[in-house]
Amino acid sequence: MPTSLQVGQKAPAFTGTDQNGRKVSLADYKGKKLVLYFYPEDDTPTCTIQACNLRDNYGLLKKHGFEVVGISPD
Repeated sequence: MPTSLQVGQKAPAFTGTDQNGRKVSLADYKGKKLVLYFYPEDDTPTCTIQACNLRDNYGLLKKHGFEVVGISPD
């Protein structure tokens, strides 16, 4: 499995648990435009800036048909 992806490269299949305890899989987004963003930990300054940028542009992303999924190890 690759340790990094290039823009436009397909991500490997994965399943994780969301903030509500539900299982979420990459397959759930099949056929959709998806922005995956990875961050090291919740509530850290850099991560908050990145998340705020996505939040502030969420309407524009949705307008263009994108879904947004953030992933962290915690």
